Amino acid sequence: MKVVYHKDFLESYTFDPAAAEGRIEAILDVIEKKVSFVEALPASRDDIAALHTKSHIEHIERIGIYKIAALAAGGAIQAATIGLKEPCFGLIRPPGHHASANSAWGFCYFNNMAIAIDKLKREGKIEKAFVLDIDLHFGDGTVNLLGEKKYVTLVNPSSSNSVDFIKQVEKALPTEGVDIIGISAGFDYAREDWGGVLKREDYTTIGRMVKEAARSCGGGYFAVLEGGYNHQVLGYNCMALLEGMAA
Repeated sequence: MKVVYHKDFLESYTFDPAAAEGRIEAILDVIEKKVSFVEALPASRDDIAALHTKSHIEHIERIGIYKIAALAAGGAIQAATIGLKEPCFGLIRPPGHHASANSAWGFCYFNNMAIAIDKLKREGKIEKAFVLDIDLHFGDGTVNLLGEKKYVTLVNPSSSNSVDFIKQVEKALPTEGVDIIGISAGFDYAREDWGGVLKREDYTTIGRMVKEAARSCGGGYFAVLEGGYNHQVLGYNCMALLEGMAA
């Protein structure tokens, strides 16, 4: 499977759990010999400005995060574009699903998933999209940016029980009429992470269900990294998802 990545994602860009040293390395250590890497390229200012206000972009510049945030957004665009033809994962940071048009929180700056889906739509590469956010925290930014757009369906499963969580995913996934499925792949629902719910094999199940749903629709699928903070298990849970997604 192709994985979009850049060495700059290894740098600590601020003081928060999403930027903690070793986070990306924890994933690389597990997946690097099993995937094919594609170097991430930054999103254009126009692609970012299609969803984020001028004042928000200027704020991200003032706090010194613009370069790495634009690189993450660009990596998501690449992952989504590759995903139209084959499964792809964006190993990117900062994460994005808490970023709205003119605000952001939760270690996010630009909404990587929303920017990627929006670009595919604007360029006529898709008509319908589906976003599955499996992060522990509700993807409010993605809902704020895409929730009222009729071409996209957004689902944020929530449960304290792994069986119920998987059933929610299964029930929500489309079987027709969708050109791309994007996974906002947060791993903080893991049993050994903040959420304490999902087992490693659950991530494989989710990846496989997304793959089967995309094939049923005749569309593509991809994922981008969101949360996940226990470095001891993060890479293994990520690899489990990729194994389920693999063609």
